[in-house]
Amino acid sequence: MPIIKSARKRVKIAAKARARNAQTKRTMREALKAFSKAVAGGKAAEINEAQRQAISAIDTSVKKAVIHTNKAARIKARMAVQAKAAGAKPTKVAAKKSAPVKKPAAKKPAAKKTPAKSKK
Repeated sequence: MPIIKSARKRVKIAAKARARNAQTKRTMREALKAFSKAVAGGKAAEINEAQRQAISAIDTSVKKAVIHTNKAARIKARMAVQAKAAGAKPTKVAAKKSAPVKKPAAKKPAAKKTPAKSKK
């Protein structure tokens, strides 16, 4: 057990983070298992729904830095291959519409200044 006060606090914080990360990872694994069962079942509607939920869980894991982005991409690609082999048609994921980008207002050109009169 750490002696320094800040180290004791870090132990507590790390334990909370570990529990949070474990929950996220468990949710992801459960979604992947549900997808595997759906693929084994063979119904296209169930496969698509399970795939959608699994992808959502994977994206959440990436967002919370529980798994790496490349690992998530690899898992999703493998899921797509399995779903296609099982006969489920790939569903198009609707792209999120972002707010239109507003162009900054054009600045008015600076007025020309008359040269200062020299004192002679």
